[in-house]
Amino acid sequence: MESIGVVVNPIAGMGGRVGLKGTDGNVEEARRRGAEPRAPDRAREALRSLHRRAPDLTVYTAAGVLGERAVRDAGYEPTVVYDPATADGSSDPARPGDPGAAETTAADTRAAVRALLEHGVDLVLFVGGDGTAVDVAQVLKEADGETPMLGVPAGVKIYSSVFGVTPADAGRIAAEFDRVESREVNDIDEAAYREGEVRSELRAIVPVPVAPDLQSGKQVSSGSVDSLAAGFAREVEPGRTYVFGPGSTVGAIEAELGIDPSPLGVDVWRAPPETDETGGNGAVNDDATRSDQRGEVLVRDGAESDILAVLADPVTIVVSPIGGQGFVFGRGNHQISPAVIRQADEIEVVATDEKLDGIDTLHVDTDDEEIDEQLRGWLQVRTGRFTTRMVPVA
Repeated sequence: MESIGVVVNPIAGMGGRVGLKGTDGNVEEARRRGAEPRAPDRAREALRSLHRRAPDLTVYTAAGVLGERAVRDAGYEPTVVYDPATADGSSDPARPGDPGAAETTAADTRAAVRALLEHGVDLVLFVGGDGTAVDVAQVLKEADGETPMLGVPAGVKIYSSVFGVTPADAGRIAAEFDRVESREVNDIDEAAYREGEVRSELRAIVPVPVAPDLQSGKQVSSGSVDSLAAGFAREVEPGRTYVFGPGSTVGAIEAELGIDPSPLGVDVWRAPPETDETGGNGAVNDDATRSDQRGEVLVRDGAESDILAVLADPVTIVVSPIGGQGFVFGRGNHQISPAVIRQADEIEVVATDEKLDGIDTLHVDTDDEEIDEQLRGWLQVRTGRFTTRMVPVA
């Protein structure tokens, strides 16, 4: 590979930690809630990984936050081929564009990709989520349809199989790949997603570099979780604060505890204090009444700030890996941020055996290398009322 095109969606992922589950059409609301840009840092991480392995690449990109800044920070001297600050989108060498203070749109992403293709790049490396992937794939389809694309994961929802597992993985894959294969680009309806309903749609089939560290597409795992939920509920510790992540498996645990879960959001619940109906180990007895077990819902479908505001020791985070992908943190649950994870003295990962059978390795991608490193290794996953499995975390 001699040249690469880079385009960054600077607002990708902003809605995650503030509980919006996506940023499409909600940039101002995300900012109002205090959201910070996530994509630029992840772009730099990927490009530095690329630069370490391929420092002599010719890099084409778009102006300012659309790619130029991150490319320069990584050590490359890019050629800017699209600038939304000029009337026709061309780059003016005498006045480098900087859309950092202006709004960029999906139209800018598509225009940037067209400009990259006009310069014959060997790969389009984009930074964003599924919505950005759809925009890139649309332009590739309109053009030759043969130029491969590779995603640096930065969005809230990532259902497509065109992304590296981490930004660093994406940079390595871009530098080292020697063949491509067809992969799916999927997207979901964000409005329905915010209401707790997943409507996924296949949007394109595109060529993508082949590598072991390429993320699988989202798959739906089925099977009864009743036994798992019952086992977890009987071991709830009185007075402990529980942070429940999204998903049907964790939702079944919440339902067992008498909580109305937000299926795709994060809830915080404090178990009731110890009473005569609790056993000597602190667990709630099976014959305790439902009202005695309810505890207190502190946050429903909360943002990172909502969660942090109510946490009180001791704290347990309860999450389930995404089926087919294996992500425990960093996909769909950005509200459970590094700051939240640091508050927890216990992390419970729950999944049925059926779901784990399709996952060789669990993954974490929290934007905090120290937290990621602490979470790596072997993890005990609860799979049933009394059963667990040891699974590696990478």
